[in-house]
Amino acid sequence: MNAPAIRLQDDVHDWADLQRAVALLEAPTLTAKMANLVGSPLEFAVRKLPASVSSRIHSVTEAALYKAAQTALWSMDREQPGKTASPRLHKLAAAASGALGGLGGLPALAVELPLSTTIIMRTVADIARSEGFDLNDFATRQACLEVFALGGNTGRDDASETGYYLARGFTTEVMRHLSAELAGTAVGGGHGVILGLAPKEAGKWLAKIVEKIATRFGVVVTEKFAAQAVPIIGAVAGATLNTMFTSYYQDMARGHFIVRRLERKYGFEPVRLSYQALAGYMTG
Repeated sequence: MNAPAIRLQDDVHDWADLQRAVALLEAPTLTAKMANLVGSPLEFAVRKLPASVSSRIHSVTEAALYKAAQTALWSMDREQPGKTASPRLHKLAAAASGALGGLGGLPALAVELPLSTTIIMRTVADIARSEGFDLNDFATRQACLEVFALGGNTGRDDASETGYYLARGFTTEVMRHLSAELAGTAVGGGHGVILGLAPKEAGKWLAKIVEKIATRFGVVVTEKFAAQAVPIIGAVAGATLNTMFTSYYQDMARGHFIVRRLERKYGFEPVRLSYQALAGYMTG
């Protein structure tokens, strides 16, 4: 006779963790927080940006995200799952890089954005590791990249589903299309193997998922640039915005990896249903 399934609601600590995750992941959007900081809606400022500037920002965003995934995810200490994270250190580094972006405008973005994105990627990985996830694992690295899809809506989001699970489905769909191409790839531990894939296949995986996630991450980067372009803002707000930016993605990462940790214990669907119920209760 099978033992009865463990219910998430029956574990006080896990239930409290899920409540914390819902509060973090369903908090006001980064767009709303930035607009509150600069004292005006960002939509008008974004609309005033020339199309060439918006296009340049999205190109720089995709390149920065790709580079950050290479330099941050693949250079982290991957041997200590459960190690305490260091969010404050990453916020200080982000503030320093943000001051540069606030002073330099679009030319500085090409320098500042790769730096700040790498800092955010490192803090996301740091939090994943602190929640007990192994950074050598293919799925963990995908989950780190997923965090960057949690900052902005595409306009196609369905209100019947929480933004968090929509973003999860967004990247899962990319992986579903890639799985057939990558099926049967040899797994190994040699110097030339990354994520259990040969370099060529690993590069294809990274490029595809970064391209998809950059469409969402690029939205909030454009809004951040527009906020910094407000005449009275300058370098001080650049530092403040970058600290806010980093803090927001730290919160998203903490909530995301709490949910994924609980899914490993209880299964995807029980956690999703409990999450939806809690989200509805908190926002209802």
